[in-house]
Amino acid sequence: MKRTLEGTKLKRQHVSGFRARMATPGGQEVLNRRRAKGRHEISVTGSKRA
Repeated sequence: MKRTLEGTKLKRQHVSGFRARMATPGGQEVLNRRRAKGRHEISVTGSKRA
């Protein structure tokens, strides 16, 4: 039986991925703040495919 809340990688990408952030001025501010803070990852990364 599956759990109630199970996320999908694609939905996560569409909502909070790098390209979703870059698409809006507010999202770009989010990325700039995270860069200024020194975050190792500034956004959700894509799946690692060979």
